[in-house]
Amino acid sequence: MSRKPRLEYAGAVYHVMNRGNQQQRIFLTDEDRKCFLETLGEVCERSGWIVHAYVLMGNHYHLLLETPEPNLVTGMQWLQGTYCKRFNVTHRKWGHLFQGRYKAIPVGEDGEYVLAVANYIHLNPVRMKGYDFTSQKIGTYEWSSYPFYVQRRGRPAWLRVDRILDGLNLTDTSAGRRRYADYMAKRILGVQHAEKPWEADVQWQKIRRGWCFGGQEFKETMLELVSGDVLKKMSTPVTGAAVKEHGERQAERLVVSGLMCLGVRENDLCGMKKSAPEKLALAWLIRHRTSVKTHWIKKRLCMGAATNFAAKLNELEASKKGTVSHGIMGKLKNIKI
Repeated sequence: MSRKPRLEYAGAVYHVMNRGNQQQRIFLTDEDRKCFLETLGEVCERSGWIVHAYVLMGNHYHLLLETPEPNLVTGMQWLQGTYCKRFNVTHRKWGHLFQGRYKAIPVGEDGEYVLAVANYIHLNPVRMKGYDFTSQKIGTYEWSSYPFYVQRRGRPAWLRVDRILDGLNLTDTSAGRRRYADYMAKRILGVQHAEKPWEADVQWQKIRRGWCFGGQEFKETMLELVSGDVLKKMSTPVTGAAVKEHGERQAERLVVSGLMCLGVRENDLCGMKKSAPEKLALAWLIRHRTSVKTHWIKKRLCMGAATNFAAKLNELEASKKGTVSHGIMGKLKNIKI
């Protein structure tokens, strides 16, 4: 059986999900779930992603995410790889955590399709076998984006609710959030009284099994992308080169802003020690905020070919309050690009 096509283009919206290897749990504790969300936040910062909805279950997760740049594959490799490493270190395990290739279904831009996927994700806990409709409340399931739709408190910066609310002609106000909660309460009743809860919405079968989810025009556009005939209206070509260029452009902006913040001139870089605290701090910033390769960072900052690069960055990150390194790190952490 051939693999379903993996499509990347600027401004794409995807329903992304994956399960644990051999159905094993990918979240053993609440700390694991917090770790995954922190890692998701990091990849959003690195890649410019926008998350519209998410849910974390025992052995799988769902995301409704938007990629302003065509960098889904690069970002997903980092997200799953980094979380897997952190999970294995915490639980003293090794080997694969996820079952393999994640599922990423492009979603049409029309509001009805994005809304349908968000509903599918937010109602995931309700569709669980054994869900008690009389005592459990979907708003108390904290490992979903739904609670942040009905209250602003604690909402992460990488989560955007306006697109889903706009699809229902609602606003991110107290009244709008209450109306959204009322809307979801009706959807929950539909699941509760359905003979097969997982089929309470006719769209859900398409969301689970299709290779793309949208109207006929959207599907035709996706088919042209699959065949390699990228439409002229897709301003960014679907290539790895575009992803690389985006990362390097973002990294270059960080270098310029970082040098200015530290009061270091461009011409001074090559004359400084290869492991100068300023260089290491800039390298740390670029590595955590972009997806560029290590050799690009070393070359751009005139750091030579040191083999203990990662160790030095880890030492820098662990530097104690009051040290020179900690002070330099503090100056760079709030840089925005």
